[in-house]
Amino acid sequence: MRADPAAAAIRTVAEREPTLDALREPLVNCTACVELAGTRTHVVPGEFPAAASLLLVGEAPGAQEDELGRPFVGKGGRLLDEILAAAGLHRHEVAVANVLKCRPPRNRQPTRGEAQRCTGWLDRQVVLADPDVVVTLGTTAMSWALGTGLRLIDVRGRVHPWRDRRLVPTYHPSAALRFGPRGAPMAALREDIRLAASLVPA
Repeated sequence: MRADPAAAAIRTVAEREPTLDALREPLVNCTACVELAGTRTHVVPGEFPAAASLLLVGEAPGAQEDELGRPFVGKGGRLLDEILAAAGLHRHEVAVANVLKCRPPRNRQPTRGEAQRCTGWLDRQVVLADPDVVVTLGTTAMSWALGTGLRLIDVRGRVHPWRDRRLVPTYHPSAALRFGPRGAPMAALREDIRLAASLVPA
């Protein structure tokens, strides 16, 4: 895919910002994706508690996230909170973000161009938050971290060295909900979150 000038511009702006707080202003004012900027209610930059050792990365905000400006506050977020708690973690202790910071209309899949443009923000957030462990939730987030052409089923369930950190790819909570409480994605998500929790420094 040909380099997108808007993606390069975002990366340049993001890399200038020295803190997560400083990064927030240009991020929430981004209009690089015209359709997303024209239909969103709020940009959802993510939540980054101080010194969080674990970062969860999803795909994009949904309707409730767009309304409130916070990540994972709908059904998928409630499931994620429950699974984190079962693994001995609490939501307020972990960082949470998405590849896209704006809701795609009708919750459609992000386009490759949208993902390419928005990852400059996310890459800078990773550097500034400096988590020990990153969990990608779903295929879009996995592709951001590991590249395209991989299948989630082939890479989940184990720890990958990644940017001097440890990466655990797993299913998105929405997939776990779609396949139900006895489905394979639900079991895998629970198992993988437990694995990630075991990697977090005490």
